[in-house]
Amino acid sequence: MAGASDTEPVTTETPTPPPLKRRRKKSLVWEHFTIEAVSGGCTRACCKLCKQTFAYSSGSKIAGTSHLKRHIALGSCPKIKNQEKKMLALTSGSKTGETSCEPPPKRRYRMSGFANAAFDQDVSCVYLAKMIIVHDYPLHMVEHPAFISFSQSLQPRFKMVDFNAIEAEILAIYQKEKQSLMQVFGTMPGRVSLTIGLWTTSQTLGYVCLTGQFIDSDWRLHRRMLNFMMVSSPHSENALSEAIGVSLSDWNMKSKLFTITLDNDCSSHDIYSANLRDHLSNKNMLMLKGQLFVVRCFANILNVIAQDVIASIHGIIYNIRESVKFIKASPAREEKFAEIALQLEIPSTKTLSLDVTTQWNTTYLMLVAALEYKQAFTVLETCDDNYNEAPSTEDWKKVEIVCMYLKLLYDSANVIMAMADPTANIFFHEAWKIQLELTNATLNEDVLVSSFAKDMHEKFDKYWKDCSLVLAIAVVMDPRFKLKLVEFSFSKIYGADAVRYIKVVDDSIHELYLEYVAQPLPLTPAYEEQGEATTNNINGNENCSGSGNDNNRPATLVSNGDGLLDFDLYLSEMAVNQPTKSELEQYLEESLVPRIQEFDILNWWKLNNLKYPTLSKMARDVLAIPMSMVSTGSSIFASGTGSRVLDDYRSSLRPETVEALFCAKDWLQYLPTMAEPPSTVIVKMEL
Repeated sequence: MAGASDTEPVTTETPTPPPLKRRRKKSLVWEHFTIEAVSGGCTRACCKLCKQTFAYSSGSKIAGTSHLKRHIALGSCPKIKNQEKKMLALTSGSKTGETSCEPPPKRRYRMSGFANAAFDQDVSCVYLAKMIIVHDYPLHMVEHPAFISFSQSLQPRFKMVDFNAIEAEILAIYQKEKQSLMQVFGTMPGRVSLTIGLWTTSQTLGYVCLTGQFIDSDWRLHRRMLNFMMVSSPHSENALSEAIGVSLSDWNMKSKLFTITLDNDCSSHDIYSANLRDHLSNKNMLMLKGQLFVVRCFANILNVIAQDVIASIHGIIYNIRESVKFIKASPAREEKFAEIALQLEIPSTKTLSLDVTTQWNTTYLMLVAALEYKQAFTVLETCDDNYNEAPSTEDWKKVEIVCMYLKLLYDSANVIMAMADPTANIFFHEAWKIQLELTNATLNEDVLVSSFAKDMHEKFDKYWKDCSLVLAIAVVMDPRFKLKLVEFSFSKIYGADAVRYIKVVDDSIHELYLEYVAQPLPLTPAYEEQGEATTNNINGNENCSGSGNDNNRPATLVSNGDGLLDFDLYLSEMAVNQPTKSELEQYLEESLVPRIQEFDILNWWKLNNLKYPTLSKMARDVLAIPMSMVSTGSSIFASGTGSRVLDDYRSSLRPETVEALFCAKDWLQYLPTMAEPPSTVIVKMEL
């Protein structure tokens, strides 16, 4: 029966009408009231504390709960008043030296939206600062009269702070969150890879944004902004190198740098690469002689190529855009165009749409839809004197070829964006398919097809030559593919020369593995329980087996009483004399893991961490390489091909404030208090 769970037995003997089926009462006020039926089909709400009753319903009319909330929240209930007086007396007595045998039960009121709700000026200021950080509000909003009036209407006791105070609060939040993040980096088991983004301003100054990506001890992938620092010449390679050096010192990670991913255009990439490698190699131990050190952004190269191919037919795209505008200008034109498509029996279910010029995927979708209605555009031009933008047959052929290539890039970008954790291994699949398609297209007999392909291939081939090694090493760390996919794809791309390129990858993997073998292994919990001596033996055996060293001395044999001590000695000598396979060789020789849709590569390495203690260290660092600058949940299509521009307001702030705003916004999004809305509890008493 409705309301049965939040009512007490009815005290009157007057028969009550059959209850209506109402939904369960959700208001928290019913924790303090019960419903009692009275004569005439009416009900009253009875306070559980003071037993005072209030009108609740009269027939089908319900009085609501506002007056009940006021009775509890505003202290109108005499019982609550007495409890508060007793608490006040006890508190006053303790201050004058009086003591009580038993401390009274503490009642805490948590109220929201009422005049006497708990209020803390400092806490409110912190939340105001976080609101400004998270939502990119201007700091000067605290001085806007309308915002001040709005805040006063919510809480008259809140004293609005000025610009200097809110700036100090933002800097304090930044410092607090930075200390927490430094503790995380202090316990990081592997290396960190950086991404470098460039920002310019309307002035001659610029900013360098540094983000770190790593895999923690629980094999979870993380990306955190580290610095957003001002530099006088952001496009100077010296300034970039110095910014990276300052950041590594600031975060105590000079010896933990693995790779750097750059978000710059193709022409300056070589300059950055050479300078960074020379500048930082003297201060950091670069793995594999720096061959993996500088990585180019995969999303960036997709955008560069897509925008170039779109620009090659910009005149045709302009006509199509104007054609779509013409049709969508009035319902009558849309209806007329639909009739033409119906007469031509065009089977398309696509809808004409306009593009956003800064997002090439929308241009691609506009072209794909328009392409299916190309005949309708031609007919419309013959029957409507106001329309004369229909592309020619040759134009439509170019659009068709461009859409074929854009689809290749579009599908690849969507695959990357669909990944919850875009580890480095997934990028090889997309890159080698694009390289193969463009290489084959350059040999196409159709001159128009091959001409478009040659321009695209020239840029992507540069990316492939720079990054194919790091892409290949990353996919080898995927137990579903290992070296097999590299062998297969390289044979498609290089043909008879594939063996030479495969050997480069194979040699690099083994060389990189040996560099990890030379490093001491961390103690695992299983080993720590066995004592220091046992741990040293295990670590020593692992290092020797990984490096192929056979200088191990046989362990002391203990007879088990079966008279086969000589046999045990023979087995021990055989084990020492026979070369032991390294972890890498064991991993590569084992059969591939079945390819399933929901395969979690990080969880696989977590489960096989003890089996491959050294190789898992290498896999942790390699899989954490950010092959793309675009973070999870963001659009690849919206990312630019060059430097981003800082707005004039942010540019006018102090550099340390700008850094605090950008970094704190990135860090706060991972806090549970920012992900969940605040509680809307009305009144809650806790003993």
